[in-house]
Amino acid sequence: MNKHSWIAVALFAGIFFASFFAGGHAALFVNAVALVIVTCGTMGAVFLCYPTADLRAALHVVRNVYRRPPPTSAAIISTLLEVAVCSRGNGADNIAALESMSEQSTVSFLKRALGLLIDPFKDEELSEILHTEMFHFKQRRMQIERIFRQGALFAPAFGVAGSVIGLINMLAGITNPDVILQSIPLALTSPLYGIVLANAVFLPLAESIHVKTQKELLAQTLITDGVMIIRCESNPRRLALKLESFLTPSARTHENRSLADIGEHLRQRRAETSQVPPTLVAKRAAA
Repeated sequence: MNKHSWIAVALFAGIFFASFFAGGHAALFVNAVALVIVTCGTMGAVFLCYPTADLRAALHVVRNVYRRPPPTSAAIISTLLEVAVCSRGNGADNIAALESMSEQSTVSFLKRALGLLIDPFKDEELSEILHTEMFHFKQRRMQIERIFRQGALFAPAFGVAGSVIGLINMLAGITNPDVILQSIPLALTSPLYGIVLANAVFLPLAESIHVKTQKELLAQTLITDGVMIIRCESNPRRLALKLESFLTPSARTHENRSLADIGEHLRQRRAETSQVPPTLVAKRAAA
């Protein structure tokens, strides 16, 4: 998320919570007992479902989701093109440059892919290793996403539990107006806290993890395909065009040609073909 997203979040969240106090009864929306019931009940259920190590990993992922944006496709393509240029030579200096480039990368998957590109793996083995890592990465992220979605299910349930507790207290003190006045806010604010906690905290966190995971999987697919292309393609021009096919047209260095340019290029090729001997034309066609 960039600063504009944070500004929008702060603005709309402020308007949302300010609407609670627009009627001049702000004290009615604040109930410490309801807040304790909903939050403690939800967190207790989450800790009962998942081990502490998984919850720590979930917090770490959430922190990275909002602090470290995924690399852009253009940046990945640029890195892969630089790697391809370094790997075309036969000297030890090119291998050292490739190893240094992989060490400088900030993306662990890209580092691993570049390291495997240096090693003498077969194409099938390299593809299998990278796709296996992508699969397990997706499984780990799905598990962390499920933690927050499960929390979004628990919060409204404990809001209903707080409402039931308030109604029971109200029935217990049916003859005492003071008890009724203390129990009604608990019964009404508990579902509100549960709904807000689920839809303003847990579900947005889960969806943010999901979106970040999909972007990272797309980047990993790009890296895997790019590494395989580098393995198979020796022509730098064709290599650049193949790698840039993953990008949107506006992000490509090699712009799409206009129809006029294509027609002019075809006329030049016909002129060149008519000037060469037939045997040479046959050889070009066979190549």
